[in-house]
Parts: sequence; structure tokens; C-alpha cells
Amino acid sequence: MSEDLTLHLERTYQAPAQAVFDAWTSEEVLRRWFRGRKAFDTPEASVDLRVGGAVRVVMRDPETGEEYGGGGLYTEIDPPRRLSFTWLWDDRPTRTLIEIDFEETDGATTVRFRHSGLWDEEAVRSHRGGWTTCLDNLAEVLEG
Repeated sequence: MSEDLTLHLERTYQAPAQAVFDAWTSEEVLRRWFRGRKAFDTPEASVDLRVGGAVRVVMRDPETGEEYGGGGLYTEIDPPRRLSFTWLWDDRPTRTLIEIDFEETDGATTVRFRHSGLWDEEAVRSHRGGWTTCLDNLAEVLEG
């Protein structure tokens, strides 16, 4: 895997690490923020929070009804410091890895997000856009 095909994002939230970690692992909260475009909704989110347990999310474009689903298996769970899981889109045979580190300082949490194993530069660009929207949505949920 080329490092060029890995997406790195960092974001700081005004929330404790446990709250941010929980937002990544709660089915109800995932449905509120995990969508790659602002207009999308998230009708499905399932979490089996254990190493080897499954995570799955389905996003939907309400205008077209088109759904974008994917999921994977948890590979590391260290609340509230680290979470990692494989990811496979329903329409793509490439398995990728998502790793998230949560670091709390003075009540604010910095999230370091890494999505590796992406298949080409266009995939990195498109995932950057989608994940940036997701992380923006997460900020709104944590502030609300």
C-alpha cells in the first residue's frame, strides 16, 4: 500500500474523549452524523462493539433513493483512546482500514483519523470529501 493512498484527517472537538468515542460506537448517534453528503440521511447503523464484531452503515440520497452501504469488522477497541475497523463498500471489492485515535486535553478531544488501503488517488479525494462532511456533522451532533 502506498502512503499516497491513505487519507489522514485531524479534528478537535469541544467534548470529552469518551463522548467522541461513544459517538463512533452508538448506533443511534451514528445515524445522526455518519453521512458523506449533508443532504443524505442514514437509515441504518449497526454496531457489535467487540474485536471481530461488525459495524455497518447505510447512507441514502433522499432525492434519488440511492443507498451507499458498507461495513467491516472491529480490529481494535480501546475506549476512549483508539478504535479501528476494516471497511468494505457494498459495491467495491477493496477492503480498507479505518483507524481513529482520540486524545483529550483540557476537555477537548483531538481525533486523528486514518483511512488506508484506498484503491487510487480519486478514491482518496472522494473519501476526503465524504469524511470531511461526516466529521463536520459529528461536530454539530457533539455541540447539540
